[in-house]
Amino acid sequence: MIFDDRIHAGKALAEALASFRGQPDTIVLGLPRGGVPVAAEVATHLKLPLDLLIVRKLGAPSQPELAIGAIAGNGAMVLNQRIVNDAGLTPEEIEAIATRERLEIERREQAYRNGLPPLPLEGRTVILVDDGLATGASMRAAALAVRPVARRVIIAVPVAPASTLRELSSVSDDIVCLSTPYPFEAVGLFYRNFTQTTDDEVRNLLAAARAQAPPSTNS
Repeated sequence: MIFDDRIHAGKALAEALASFRGQPDTIVLGLPRGGVPVAAEVATHLKLPLDLLIVRKLGAPSQPELAIGAIAGNGAMVLNQRIVNDAGLTPEEIEAIATRERLEIERREQAYRNGLPPLPLEGRTVILVDDGLATGASMRAAALAVRPVARRVIIAVPVAPASTLRELSSVSDDIVCLSTPYPFEAVGLFYRNFTQTTDDEVRNLLAAARAQAPPSTNS
């Protein structure tokens, strides 16, 4: 399955999640930046509130694109121990990387929210949405971040490797994925338009969702 863009993917994903339409105590969380346009479409079509969950990849010092793990806004962190061992990273080096990414999470929280507080997650069904998964490290960190307070955790993505989905089954209650191609090389290959989502787009999508939401979902 090839998607025209993230909006197309979000609409298709919303159809697969139709059973959640209008469900009380259910919220859609987009993973910035690319997951937010997808999540916004899901939230709109399902008539559910939208919010963000910022997760950052932890890149190896010598190869920033190589993920040694990921960290979420509330501090939940996952590590790929095999890559950590192969890179010979010490706990101090890992903490230095994590500290840098925590600062970036704080910056993005301020940039995206414009002073809007996060919506409460306690006792809710949380639908975590991204534009696709490769290793799944960021999504695992996201699921671990919300799992202690959420009633249910649903992972929803347009495309991902089947092996990644199997690994994520242990941190979620259900997974919805439209396509599990093999071989899998990169998420962007399954989009005709995969231009980078900007900070302004994320901020505008969140503000628009809050403006349209009933008062009860904004608190």
